[in-house]
Amino acid sequence: MQAKRRRPLAATFALLPTWIAAIFIYIGTMVWSVRLSFTDSTIFPSSNYVGFAQYAKLFRTSRWLASLENVLIFGVLYVAGCLALGFVLATALDRKVRFESVFRTIFLYPYAMSFVVTGLIWQWMLNPTFGIQATVRALGWQGFVFDWIVNRDMAIYTVVFAGVWQGAGLVMVIALSGMRGIGEEQWKAAQIDGIPVWRIYTSIILPQLRPALAASGMLLSMGVIKTYDLIVAQTGGGPGYSTEVPAKFIMDNLFERQNLGLASAGATVLVLSVVMAVAPFRYALAMRARRRGAH
Repeated sequence: MQAKRRRPLAATFALLPTWIAAIFIYIGTMVWSVRLSFTDSTIFPSSNYVGFAQYAKLFRTSRWLASLENVLIFGVLYVAGCLALGFVLATALDRKVRFESVFRTIFLYPYAMSFVVTGLIWQWMLNPTFGIQATVRALGWQGFVFDWIVNRDMAIYTVVFAGVWQGAGLVMVIALSGMRGIGEEQWKAAQIDGIPVWRIYTSIILPQLRPALAASGMLLSMGVIKTYDLIVAQTGGGPGYSTEVPAKFIMDNLFERQNLGLASAGATVLVLSVVMAVAPFRYALAMRARRRGAH
């Protein structure tokens, strides 16, 4: 009995530094940021409380509203594009093609890069002066135009291209591992019934991959909310505010405009967005585990 009691006690002492860091560094800084969002803090923290004035100012700022619209467009297209392209790539590799390991490495390699590198690569590729447009015109098509990165209405979609190019590899690996875990009996039964291959993947394989794809979507969604370095490296938030995102708005107000209260209000809104995004997923997992336990 004494040995059994010592083990939890030893584990508690071993985890104590982690708990202290989690409570005082992570939770403490979040509480401090929320507190500052209710003050008129500028370059230095202030104790002069102004209620919800910073939040009212935040949602009256056109730049903030534009950033919310942009992150919504980017998030929906980025997550959907990564899931669709990743599933297609996994389906192609699941057919046991030659040099599968080589293709798997090539498709996954962009995910190993930082968003800064990805942003710079796509900035060079899409630059009208020396990118794709200039290359095609040098081949003789002088009327070819591909200037989306400097077009206010299309710039956000160039960021989507870069994000999907990097993130699809993650979905591919997760989906492929799920496909490899499906028994061969299902394939044999479907082939005996004469079901086409594409129908097998869409009607039989895809429903079984829902948990894996849901986990992939959650990981990608968490990345969307804190998107910053990709925007800075690729477009800098421009042209104008056409690719501005909340994280960049917060960083600019924190370090360039020295508006600590407004930046803290924006950060608090982002934290609430993360909670709202994670809570339904965690609730669904808890309900599924409860149903399994009941059975």
